Amino acid sequence: MTTRTISGLFDNYDDAAQAVRDLEEAGIPARDISLVANDYDGRSKSIPTTEAGAGAGTGAAVGGVAGGAAGVLAGLGMLAIPGIGPVVAAGWLVAAAAGAVAGAAVGAGAGGLAGSLIAAGVSREDANFYAEGVRRGGTLVTVKPSDKYEVVAEQILVRRSVNPTHRVNLYREAGWNEFDPKAPPYTTAEVEAERRRYNAGL
Repeated sequence: MTTRTISGLFDNYDDAAQAVRDLEEAGIPARDISLVANDYDGRSKSIPTTEAGAGAGTGAAVGGVAGGAAGVLAGLGMLAIPGIGPVVAAGWLVAAAAGAVAGAAVGAGAGGLAGSLIAAGVSREDANFYAEGVRRGGTLVTVKPSDKYEVVAEQILVRRSVNPTHRVNLYREAGWNEFDPKAPPYTTAEVEAERRRYNAGL
């Protein structure tokens, strides 16, 4: 049976980090969880990270942030994703996204993150939304739970994550159509404007 991929986009990094801790406490292995957080505000300076992802452009460079016994948050590293810019990330999705950035077969043309989500079974529409959400300053938590953890994973991710339908509608009202990996990353001022627009806490 194919494992279902469940995702949640968070406006607040701390909420995303807590979701990751809750997922692990529920019994979901770290190897099945990923976190990708936009580093527009240099939050990596205050978050303990590994050196494994520094300047990453290939899967090998982020091998150390694939998630392990110490937990997802203990394996955070840095890399850059086209159209998004620098991110703090860890987990199974990171190596896939970095491989796509390097030109691997995982949909590099669709963008490292969006292409990797699509390859993991996320619909193209949802993958584009999640990649755009990270571009605009958000944090994405993605889980590939076994059948017995599907319900609890959904319950944990929905607690503090944004409503995808509502947020996509707001994006579209502003003229957005699809994530563009060739677009320039959002500046700090642009992300902060997004936060004000959605009444999201910084």
